[in-house]
Amino acid sequence: MRPSFRQGNPTDTSADTLCVGLFEDQPAPKAIDEALGGALGRLVESGEAKGAFKKMATLHPGRDGGPARVLTVGLGKREEFDPEKARIAAAVALRRAGELSARSISWAVPEGAEQQAIASALLEGTMLAAYRFDRYKSSRDGDEDKRVEELELVAEEDLGSAIEEAAIVVEHQNVARDLQNLPSNDLTPSKLADHAMTRVSEIDGLDGEALGPDRIRELEMGGLLGVAKGSHEEPRLIVLRYGEGSGSGSSGVLGLVGKAVTFDTGGISIKPSGKMQEMKMDMSGGAAVIEATAAIARLGLPIRLLTVVPATENMPSGHATKPGDIITISNGKTVEVNNTDAEGRLILADALAYAASEGAERIVDLATLTGAIITALGSTYAGLFSNDDALSEALAQSSLRTGELTWRLPLHPDYKELTRGKVADLVNVSEQRKASSAYAASFLEEFVDGRAWAHLDIAGTAWDQDNRDYVGKGASGWGVRLLVDLARSSS
Repeated sequence: MRPSFRQGNPTDTSADTLCVGLFEDQPAPKAIDEALGGALGRLVESGEAKGAFKKMATLHPGRDGGPARVLTVGLGKREEFDPEKARIAAAVALRRAGELSARSISWAVPEGAEQQAIASALLEGTMLAAYRFDRYKSSRDGDEDKRVEELELVAEEDLGSAIEEAAIVVEHQNVARDLQNLPSNDLTPSKLADHAMTRVSEIDGLDGEALGPDRIRELEMGGLLGVAKGSHEEPRLIVLRYGEGSGSGSSGVLGLVGKAVTFDTGGISIKPSGKMQEMKMDMSGGAAVIEATAAIARLGLPIRLLTVVPATENMPSGHATKPGDIITISNGKTVEVNNTDAEGRLILADALAYAASEGAERIVDLATLTGAIITALGSTYAGLFSNDDALSEALAQSSLRTGELTWRLPLHPDYKELTRGKVADLVNVSEQRKASSAYAASFLEEFVDGRAWAHLDIAGTAWDQDNRDYVGKGASGWGVRLLVDLARSSS
């Protein structure tokens, strides 16, 4: 989809469909109604066009020039309208426009709203809802002919720069969704690393390297090596750096860490076969931090970043780590592996320790870590755990601005006690099976070396976020917009 911005009269558009938002218990926008000869106002007065949230109606102006149709979209009560409702309204409008065989749409940014935030949200909702993953289909059944190809945003003030930046971020979120959707035979750890290195070659100011097994072994990363042992695919430690030596940022180096298990069988503690095919998405955290880093670099935000992604498969074989094995993480702490399906925390342990040792002063990790977080928060919120109130609050504010919501959950000495081992420093799963998500976060905290740190458990939001019209079933790319906003607000 090709986005653009135009400053001026919404009805002067060359798009075939003009989307106009209506507020509940308020008349049609005066300027647009007058340009349409009062037809929009009459449609509202008749009750056919409603301001109730997500209600839609279609008007065919029947005049020379301008749009062939006007699609009204209910925005709800004006005082309750915010960017998240704009994203949802944009998504439902796109769906209806597609049903009407529209090829281009123009959105009139509602008057009186915070135009920059709302316009960006309308673009986000439209471009995210337009996403399709069909590269493996030999026939697309004519769907290509039904897609909306162009999006125009129209407002009274100049929002061109904001629209351009929002489009860049959404582009990277949709690439993260592509990575999530790729099957594990096409997205191996080495190919994910290749993708990241392609980003390095494409974007000025972005540097990086992909460390292979020999270098990982030199760094004594027992967690990553232990999980990778069962697979024929070699692991990679993907390291990206941005803003180094530039003096960018006033708050030190921000570390981003993302779990990238490109396929998770559970290892020797094998998962049930039902829906195991979806375990190709266990690299969602890694995809999010790679693409967020690329977007931040393209935007040229004044911040210093260190991004670390441990990438591996988790497979059962004669070489695989077994329950009861003891491994040593790169910071020297030993872990008894009671359950090989709790592998994400093992590879994150090495990545977090690496980020801390390389100078990250604040660290945020994203991981599809526990099924328990889905039971607790569903697909609405990601679980947020943090040892630092300021970092937690910054993430909370970014989550409200982007609609990628977080809910802070507790860390407590009781949970820390559960991680203590009998024959090693730590166990990766407690026999008591209590507070599983908080337990996992407490385990990860052992490897951040006292840095300000936040853990986002995205198991519920990374996939099948069907309570959000603009992402729906399948891959969501959750976290890209959140991290970009965090970087922008931190710079």
